[in-house]
Amino acid sequence: MVSITTEPKTLCISPDVDVVFVINRDEYNADHAIIALENNKFVLVERSLALDVRYIERIKSAERNSNGKVMVGYMRRHAAAFVDGVKDIGGMDQVLYARNLPKRFADINLEDIEDETTRATELVRQVLVAECGVPVTQSSISMWRILEGLGSHDLFAMREAWGMPTKVLGANLGYPFWKWIKNQNLAEITLKNDHESIVCFSSIPSLRQNKSGRIQYDTPYVKGPPTTLYTCEKDGDGYRETVIRRTYEDPYT
Repeated sequence: MVSITTEPKTLCISPDVDVVFVINRDEYNADHAIIALENNKFVLVERSLALDVRYIERIKSAERNSNGKVMVGYMRRHAAAFVDGVKDIGGMDQVLYARNLPKRFADINLEDIEDETTRATELVRQVLVAECGVPVTQSSISMWRILEGLGSHDLFAMREAWGMPTKVLGANLGYPFWKWIKNQNLAEITLKNDHESIVCFSSIPSLRQNKSGRIQYDTPYVKGPPTTLYTCEKDGDGYRETVIRRTYEDPYT
């Protein structure tokens, strides 16, 4: 029998439920994961798991006292086109230039704004002031929300594709852009984002000596769009472009 509820606790206490997927606005991920663990469920939480260290510790404590387990999902890193793209890139030593290019849209239900804003304000104040000792300004709030939100997906995808950074040679913080100069070859990795909207499309291009590739994610908040790998390469004396969609199954939903 199929049941539908809008109450997370009702779902989590149900004896018919063994596994809970937490796919929410960031402000609610930690609370709902804790409720599921308190009811001995196995929990898969999307990134971001939590907005501050305090909630991370609460989740760890709930897991220790639970018969269930918590896991964190990285939908971008396991998309079929992304896996192919990582193989195609061939390692950081092959990359001459790399960047991240999102497009954006705004789509927030007005009736949810008040509760979300109240919760977000408290969580951001906790992480900036209590945990990081950073003054609360509009700029610091915006930067933190960009970084911990979809920015975290982009950063983990770039790490998976290009490898773990070994050092930072220089940094420039000029909203809404971050720039890192990475490794001795000064390959530049740029992450772009915008606090006034949600990322709709983003892509991770990489340039090699005779080949360039781009992994494109169509919006992760709508079911069905594919993840696509685009490649352009020298082909003898000619030129070849390839578009690869291994599957139309959405890695997010």
